[in-house]
Amino acid sequence: MTTPPALLIAGHGTRDDAGAEAFRAFVRELGRRRPDLPVAGGFIELSPPPLGEAVAELVRRGVRRFAAVPLMLVSAGHAKGDIPAALAREKERHPGLTYTYGRPLGPHPSLLRVLERRLAEAVDPSWDPAEVTVLLVGRGSTDPDANAEVFKAARLLWEGRGYAGVETAFVSLAAPDVPSGLERCARLGARRIVVLPYFLFTGILPDRVRTQTEEWAAAHPDTVVRSADVIGPEPELLDLVLERYEEAVRGDLRMNCDSCVYRIALPGFEDKVGLPQQPHFHPDDDGHHHGHGHAHSHSHAH
Repeated sequence: MTTPPALLIAGHGTRDDAGAEAFRAFVRELGRRRPDLPVAGGFIELSPPPLGEAVAELVRRGVRRFAAVPLMLVSAGHAKGDIPAALAREKERHPGLTYTYGRPLGPHPSLLRVLERRLAEAVDPSWDPAEVTVLLVGRGSTDPDANAEVFKAARLLWEGRGYAGVETAFVSLAAPDVPSGLERCARLGARRIVVLPYFLFTGILPDRVRTQTEEWAAAHPDTVVRSADVIGPEPELLDLVLERYEEAVRGDLRMNCDSCVYRIALPGFEDKVGLPQQPHFHPDDDGHHHGHGHAHSHSHAH
């Protein structure tokens, strides 16, 4: 029987120790879930271990083939460019190593079920969903396609669940920000708002969402505002990562190329079309220094 390819989990990274440990614990749980697979995980930036170290660990364990899954909700610069560039570099470092690359998690129905649970935990059971407006808050990106994915998740969450509405905001790099998103909900007549962070694990940015929500709520005492929790290492998330792994192994790879700034000239982003792939260096990886001023790059699996 042929040994299945190993599983490499690629994370974004966070300056929050608890968030980084949540990722590492999730990778360990994946390994327990699939004892037949070598499993390793690493970060693009900010947290140890770097992705290159995770690949080196798999190589030490005798791995020659692996499938990489980005542990990210939307396909932004990291998933589109930085991770493919890093994987290409690792292939050069380890001759004979081959890999396939999976797609981000996206607004999968199983994740929508988790988000629904998080909302249920945050609201008063006596509330009528028709009187609740949800504000889904994403990370935010300079990539319009990535921001559009958060709006897609908001629409899918709204469909058929009976909420007054599901609005969208971002905690960084994109408008509307959290206070503006809350203001929009209020102007639409919302009396009860639940702020739902579209994040996998705890970290600096989800903490910022909660703080900004509390500050806005304190200044608007006539509006009831609740904060929901992040998605977390739920069974649905474990199942979905393994589903993305199986897709990558089968070669069933689909990416959202028809609204991608690196392929299509979108208004205001024409300069990004056809940008060459550039590795995104982890600060702890071979002494390279990292800054966010570089141009993001892009690689598609077709």
